[in-house]
Amino acid sequence: MTEHPDPSRDRLKHHFAQRVIHQARQVLEVWQRLQRSEWNDAGMAELTEANLRLLRYAERFEQIEHAQLAQSIGLSLDEVVENRGRLNSTLIARLNQAMQRLSRTGLRHSDAFEQTFLPPLRKPVYLALQDAQRAERLAQQLDFFGLAAQALGDELAFRAAISERHPAAIVMDVDFAGAGLELANSVQEGLEQKIPLLFFSHCDTDTPTRLAAVRAGGQEFFTGSLDASSLLERIEVLTHVSQYDPYKVLIVDDSKAQATHTERVLNSAGILTHTLTEPIQAMDALAEFQPDLIILDMYMPECNGTELAKVIRHNDRYVSVPIIYLSAEDDLDKQLDAMSEGGDDFLTKPIKPRHLIATVRNRAARARNLKARMVRDSLTGLYNHTHTLQLLDDACFRARREEQPLAFAMLDIDHFKKVNDTYGHPMGDRVIKSLALFLKQRLRKTDYIGRYGGEEFAVVLPDTDEQSALKVLEEIRQRFAEIHYPAQPQDLSCTFSCGIAMLQPGLDGNALSKRADEALYKAKHGGRNRVELYSSE
Repeated sequence: MTEHPDPSRDRLKHHFAQRVIHQARQVLEVWQRLQRSEWNDAGMAELTEANLRLLRYAERFEQIEHAQLAQSIGLSLDEVVENRGRLNSTLIARLNQAMQRLSRTGLRHSDAFEQTFLPPLRKPVYLALQDAQRAERLAQQLDFFGLAAQALGDELAFRAAISERHPAAIVMDVDFAGAGLELANSVQEGLEQKIPLLFFSHCDTDTPTRLAAVRAGGQEFFTGSLDASSLLERIEVLTHVSQYDPYKVLIVDDSKAQATHTERVLNSAGILTHTLTEPIQAMDALAEFQPDLIILDMYMPECNGTELAKVIRHNDRYVSVPIIYLSAEDDLDKQLDAMSEGGDDFLTKPIKPRHLIATVRNRAARARNLKARMVRDSLTGLYNHTHTLQLLDDACFRARREEQPLAFAMLDIDHFKKVNDTYGHPMGDRVIKSLALFLKQRLRKTDYIGRYGGEEFAVVLPDTDEQSALKVLEEIRQRFAEIHYPAQPQDLSCTFSCGIAMLQPGLDGNALSKRADEALYKAKHGGRNRVELYSSE
């Protein structure tokens, strides 16, 4: 006898799963707050309590992945307590890895960890639009990008949603419920952290209306049409979607005691460190650890700090990595001489922990921002061609050393010239940006996505076997084809072709990219809108 599915049971299971996911987000929110400030007992207690609730919910509602992760996080937090409340790089890395995995458990609760995931702290976007059909269509399109959006039909539904949960952003028609601007104003009253507001008007509007939108807290004003990719792009910027990676600092100091002290101070702020007492090992450590910032002692027997700074600066890859000298040297002229030899700052021992943490954070944040501009494509924000190949080489090296699989994929938008010729280059750019956003939303944070050139993209997938690579890219291909772009005389939709190659013994990054290109060529000539795996046959 065939067992029929029970819809009410499925709904109940889904409801329980949502409660677990909500609690997982609470854990992630506390973790992010701690990452932005110095760890303290109150924050630790809050994180521990949030994680215990996650464990209880996960066990009660049989969410196995969440339960395992909560147990792992709990064990790491217990170690922090046993370590007298002190963090170290091993614990920070372990906690960060668990949080990364926790952030990827939002898609399918019955499966093992998927390659794709919903962004971790992504609260829903509320759509308060006069045209209910437009709102529902937009919500569906945003869902394709992995962003939860909720269409709200009237003022009552809008106020009820706001009272239940604050959204990541509000997209509001200026005429919503007859008084969109007034409603937006009332929602923001008394809020310490304002909700990003994006206003919309079907018709072009006058300056007084736009001024009223600005005064109501509007940070964007769309007119005419709304498409999901443009909207998502603005929401990404306005909500400052946080990165989870802790800053990484390489400490080079021949004094073990001083190095350990510096390490403990930085670890207490959730900053990952790697310490060397032998400066001669610095270049190997740089290649392996890839720090955001380097702290150098000035006077070391084997090689002094300024000499090592020169050696580091000789390598193009580390030209922009900030170098901070940390030394007891208080002679200003000598400090200035040292900084002229490749240094960016000079801190004098002894230094207050808060001063050191603030300096490191500010310098590392600026360096990441600068590096992002140097290695990323200006249109999409993805890695540029050169840096993508560099990341592929690094990934090949790690995969061989750790004996893990590695997949490399190349994607090409189908009939792209026709899009430009028919709809114009602005629409072509919109499609390119749309696919870039889609890949960022649907792939793991540990994957590297690059714009190879024109309408061609590349994806480095570490620790991914060929079946997993095929599955995730096939799903992305199918979902991307469902996105529609408002256009005349009819909406536009696009597809892409994809070729995948797996790292094999004896292959380097260059050979792997050639194989992926051959597989892409096969997909193009096999009818397009398909994913092909490289085969030597």
